[in-house]
Amino acid sequence: MDDFYVMVVLYAKPGREAELREKLRAVVTPSRRDAGNLRYEMFEQQDDPRRFIFVEHWESPAAQEAHHTQTGHIRRFQEEGSDAVESVELFYRMKLVT
Repeated sequence: MDDFYVMVVLYAKPGREAELREKLRAVVTPSRRDAGNLRYEMFEQQDDPRRFIFVEHWESPAAQEAHHTQTGHIRRFQEEGSDAVESVELFYRMKLVT
């Protein structure tokens, strides 16, 4: 099985966490409909509202790559929402061990 997981942590610029939250929320529902998506969840750190965490599960690396590079909702975020991101703290590609 080629399925795999992705964890991404984004950190909002100071004072722009509400803006980033809304722009990130806008990608969740369409991402869940992307071909090959098995799970797509967005979290906010309880003690730091500037930190957003995504946990994703995909049928294959190719499906995740297509989501990240070819979908309109992700392109739109990259063009219109990414300026509210101070940093991408981590981007892990993982496989389930047990």
